[in-house]
Amino acid sequence: MQAVGPVLSGERISSLDTIRGFALLGILLMNIVGFGLPYAYDDPANSGGSTGINLWIWIVMHILAEGKMRCLFSMVFGAGIILLTSRAEQRAGASSSADIYYQRNLWLGGFGILHAFLLWQGEILYPYALCALALYPFRRMAPKGLISIAAAMMLIITGLTIYDGMDTKKTIAEGKAAEEIKKGGASLTEDQEASLRKWEDLRKHVKPSSAEIEKTKNRWRGGVVDVLKVRAETVWHWHSLAYYHYRNLDIFSMMLLGMAFFKLGVFSGTRSFKFYVVMAGVGYAIGLSINSYTAYTRVANNFDIVVNIYSGVTYDIGRLSIALAHAGILMLLMKAGMQAWLTRSLGAIGQMALSNYLTHSVVCSTIFCGYGFGMYGRLERYQLYYIVAALWIFQMIVSPIWLRHFHFGPAEWAWRSLTYWQKQPMRKLVPQSLAAEAS
Repeated sequence: MQAVGPVLSGERISSLDTIRGFALLGILLMNIVGFGLPYAYDDPANSGGSTGINLWIWIVMHILAEGKMRCLFSMVFGAGIILLTSRAEQRAGASSSADIYYQRNLWLGGFGILHAFLLWQGEILYPYALCALALYPFRRMAPKGLISIAAAMMLIITGLTIYDGMDTKKTIAEGKAAEEIKKGGASLTEDQEASLRKWEDLRKHVKPSSAEIEKTKNRWRGGVVDVLKVRAETVWHWHSLAYYHYRNLDIFSMMLLGMAFFKLGVFSGTRSFKFYVVMAGVGYAIGLSINSYTAYTRVANNFDIVVNIYSGVTYDIGRLSIALAHAGILMLLMKAGMQAWLTRSLGAIGQMALSNYLTHSVVCSTIFCGYGFGMYGRLERYQLYYIVAALWIFQMIVSPIWLRHFHFGPAEWAWRSLTYWQKQPMRKLVPQSLAAEAS
């Protein structure tokens, strides 16, 4: 059997790298809000501006990017599961394939924990690693089975969303009723006290007062210890969720779809030109309609808590449609050989996605946290995208240049060296003929 090892540049599937790079840049469109503004991700009325250009930016992101880029990235991750395990089994057998697979994802989880507590509380490496640990047995399942399981998970998420909306509506009604009783001077029962606490906790997290927003801003603008503490509070909440929490079902379902679509040739670019035209056209027709409607209902109801939750009932259909449409456009560009400079740059970014993802966190935490420039909460929503544009331009220039000289990005090199427990070659060797010509 052939020795198992990392995929070399010549063995990579360029379409997967291109989609991954596109999705990674798109994820920054949403992450930047979490880095720079308090309580503004779902509700621009809380901070960062909710009128004029700021509102329009929220609307455009809601329709085209929010959840869609993460969906696309998750599907590509799922496709990578099939690619990794199939190549490893061909080279070294099923036993070695399992070893490499689990070592790779356990190390990814370790990176995710450090990343979450030190740089970015909204990071995805840890939950991706957790979900991937459960998906190895599904690698040989037929596409139909993978799609069926993913669809069942999405139905469960929809049902839980409806339940969440009903429960939240009840919480608000009972909490406000208890609030009125307390204002009237009457004593509250134990149940009413509990209802009031539940309502106050909900309001604090989704509709905080100006004083609470200022307090949050000051905490993120504090010193290293202050920032680590407030970040740890958020991370601990997310990392304490049950393994089967619907946040993870979200990831599971998209990864399973990615595994299926890769087996069907969708992400490897082997389908026909007509197929990708239809995929893009139908995807945008469905996704733009659904997401435009949910954006309208949220804005029209001034981002009401319950309305925001119920608008998530169509969330998976809307985001999956747009994500597949985006992928269809990228596949069309690659098959037609159009905008090759763009797809090559995106491919390079995708090839070193971990390094670029961590770079986003290092740069943004330095800009916004108190141990850096302390800009948290100081910019309007539209101003955040100047930073996004600068990072995009930087990575589209630097990533292709880096890969001319090195096999991997620095984080990818560390990840692969740890996975195979062997130091991987980093620098590309210059062919002797080129070296002689240069001399």
